[in-house]
Amino acid sequence: MAFAVYNDLTRRKEVFVPQNPGEVRFYVCGPTVYDFFHIGNARPFIVFDVLRRYLEHQGYSVTYVQNFTDVDDKMIRRAAELGISVPELAERFIAAYFEDADALGVRRATVHPRATQEISAILELIQAILDRGHAYVVEGDVYFDVKSYPAYGALSKQSLEELQSGARVEVDPRKRHPLDFALWKAQKPGEPAWKSPWGMGRPGWHIECSAMSRRHLGETLDFHGGGCDLIFPHHENEIAQSEAATGKPFVRYWVHNGYLMIDKEKMSKSLGNFLTAREARKRFSPLAIRLFMLSAHYRSPINFSEEGLMQATAAQERLRNGWTELEFALGHRSASAEPDGALRRMLREGRERFLAALDDDLNTAGAIGVVFDVVKGVNSSLGERPDADLEALGQAKTFFLEVEDILGILGVAPEESLEEDVDRLIQERQAARKGRDFARADAIRDELLARGILLEDTPQGPRWKRV
Repeated sequence: MAFAVYNDLTRRKEVFVPQNPGEVRFYVCGPTVYDFFHIGNARPFIVFDVLRRYLEHQGYSVTYVQNFTDVDDKMIRRAAELGISVPELAERFIAAYFEDADALGVRRATVHPRATQEISAILELIQAILDRGHAYVVEGDVYFDVKSYPAYGALSKQSLEELQSGARVEVDPRKRHPLDFALWKAQKPGEPAWKSPWGMGRPGWHIECSAMSRRHLGETLDFHGGGCDLIFPHHENEIAQSEAATGKPFVRYWVHNGYLMIDKEKMSKSLGNFLTAREARKRFSPLAIRLFMLSAHYRSPINFSEEGLMQATAAQERLRNGWTELEFALGHRSASAEPDGALRRMLREGRERFLAALDDDLNTAGAIGVVFDVVKGVNSSLGERPDADLEALGQAKTFFLEVEDILGILGVAPEESLEEDVDRLIQERQAARKGRDFARADAIRDELLARGILLEDTPQGPRWKRV
């Protein structure tokens, strides 16, 4: 199967075709670093980490960009509350972000740009929008003119009138239309500011993502991800300002995750059900949190509850125990004379089902269900026979390492474990060849091939690669 993803721009599932063969340009909205990120933010960080991992697993070279918003109204207010500068606040919580995200298994982006370090790119983009007649200047502020861009509302699938009636917009009589949004904000007393052609000021929230993605990924992206709460106004405004500046499509595939609820209510500070990822990590294993986040389809809402996390904790322990039993069997079981045909067939079909689930709009819930089926099948085989089909168990190990590489829910180091295992077998094969035991050398080569490893003998020595 080809990988298909639901594109929120077209409202249908589409087979992914990159604009440049073998390459993926992927942008995800990162946190505003005025505090520890909350558990609702953790969901997109984990979901899009898995999407990135899966694309890389398929052989794509992925340039993954996730920004930090390090200056805005929230940053300014919080810095004042703490009696520190905005840059000091940003450094504190960027460090905290990496600590929490690393613990949750979120791989670091190719680039983590910061708004304050991209001012020149932001100014250049704003000027391009002005030059094309899609923005206007009022007393040092620069506003995007939504009526100048006929396609506004393409992502939300609503007209200007519908968006206006449902939106909470800042009342400003200087704006031509209530939905016009700030590209540049004139400096207010005590605020951080940068020089611009329109006076001292700072960027608006929406423009920074367009400028940073353009600088690091180009004018047209393959993927742009974020929570569904960002569809309007943030992502709608990103599309408008980016395409108004370049005249080119901004994003080819828009992907959004569903809301995270806490005890069946949308998480909100006003309701008192607000939980940071750091607080959650004190109560539950990061692997259990990650497994929980992936246990529902990413586009569906998910309810974060004590009961759900306890179930995820028990499920993760079952996975880990299955891995431990497999590792022990590989090191201590004697080889059976007869291959375990049922186990081999189950592993082959299990891997096909696992990848088919992920190909179907990144259905991690379905993929995890398959993993538990495979764990059950391997445990059953180990329990039924005193000896073991070691080649089949090797295939099982390779499968679980593949699962870990994509989903990150086992807590093992897949590449290190795989490399150690392959290197051990290569050394054993070299010793067999040196002792002229060519039957054993060929058997090792076939075992590696069965585990998805192609061995090549070169003048410089043996080399291996995945197949």
